[in-house]
Amino acid sequence: MTDELIEAVRLEAEERMAKAVAHTRQEFAGVRSGRANPGLVEKLPVEYYGAVVPLQQMASFSVPEARMLVISPFDKGAMSAIEKSIRDANLGLNPSNDGAAIRLSFPPLTEDRRKEFVRMVRQKAEDGRNAIRSARRDSRKDLEGLEKDGDIGEDELHRAEAELDKLTKRYEAEIEAALETKTTELMEG
Repeated sequence: MTDELIEAVRLEAEERMAKAVAHTRQEFAGVRSGRANPGLVEKLPVEYYGAVVPLQQMASFSVPEARMLVISPFDKGAMSAIEKSIRDANLGLNPSNDGAAIRLSFPPLTEDRRKEFVRMVRQKAEDGRNAIRSARRDSRKDLEGLEKDGDIGEDELHRAEAELDKLTKRYEAEIEAALETKTTELMEG
């Protein structure tokens, strides 16, 4: 019984930590590097027949070359709404419409802009690490509550906390690796 309780707490912590890493990676995808990346625009809200819809539900994306993103709307009537959404997002991109698709040309980033993006990415990584630590803190409270209620012993508490710390380090390392990859991508452009 005690192992099941500890395992339940560990699984919940692991799930929250994995979600924090996934969210952080998704946030990184939204930060522009010198390369074309659909992640930058796919979540943009587009007003479409009175409803606000994420762009990824309205179009397909392709990257024919490193600095070019082609957006092919499923409904050609949505072209102007998609262009407006991209302009309103203030991404520094100017959409060009050829009647069938929207092309986004990614200009090279300036050094100052790269550094600004690196600072932004580091902040997003710190937010992710904080979410992981919060999951660990909540799980520790749960474990201490189990010990206080007499459901687990002191030795089991220490073992479970050590396991929790290993889990935390593993997920923080994943965020660190993603941060390093994104920083390199931003700086080489």
